Amino acid sequence: MLKIRNLCKTFFAGTPNQVNALRDIDLDIEEGCFAAIIGTNGSGKSTLLNAVAGAFQVDEGVIELDGVDIARQPEYQRARQVGRVFQNPFAGTAAGMSIAENIALAMRRGRRQGLRRAVGSKVREEIQSRVRTLDMGLEDRLDNAIGTLSGGQRQALTLLMATWRRPKLLLLDEHTAALDPKSAGQVAALTKEIIQRENLTALMVTHSMEQAVQLSDHIVMMHKGQIIEQYGAECKASVRVADLLNAFDRVRRRELLDPDVADLLARQYA
Repeated sequence: MLKIRNLCKTFFAGTPNQVNALRDIDLDIEEGCFAAIIGTNGSGKSTLLNAVAGAFQVDEGVIELDGVDIARQPEYQRARQVGRVFQNPFAGTAAGMSIAENIALAMRRGRRQGLRRAVGSKVREEIQSRVRTLDMGLEDRLDNAIGTLSGGQRQALTLLMATWRRPKLLLLDEHTAALDPKSAGQVAALTKEIIQRENLTALMVTHSMEQAVQLSDHIVMMHKGQIIEQYGAECKASVRVADLLNAFDRVRRRELLDPDVADLLARQYA
């Protein structure tokens, strides 16, 4: 469903600040799969998500979504089939507009009809019905400005908006990282519920090993712009948080060992 081949991106090429952010990324995510991307800071997790979303043009490679290469499509064009939830609970919504108005805009994304028609009585009933599934009591507060809500409430609504029209791909960029532990747990559970109910294909960047293990069907581990480990459906059920931490530790040890080995060999053959 999502097929990535030889994806590369270098920032500030040819300068002292050159960063090889993505290096020959190959990745296959099947339809209906919930994949988690983990890695240390600077590993390329969010860069990969931004590349898929179209936040920048990649240097080379293929990003095939449902059989179509979208690697050269502009971001606004990809947004018609890619839903996204950001880390900041206040991103992706209009704080001064009401809950109903924000959702109405999400419902009409890609269409030409205006906002006034979008918030008619029938549409309002539909909004109220689907907001009720969040179980946060927000269905009776549809006229409240979305900016007055808590971070958890706003992120739950953003998730609902991003999945309203059942996108071909849902991108989650550390979407619970800025929330308090209770709200993060609620939004994480809601995320899994919506993805399973709608049979969505999703790619989630997270720093939480627990989320990666508990929520996803497929775990992708990145380091310095490369995919270094993958845990697919056949082995994911047996993966524990300790296994992921051990994998990161092996990478750290290799990086510490390599210079020593190089120095030893240099002295031996000098």
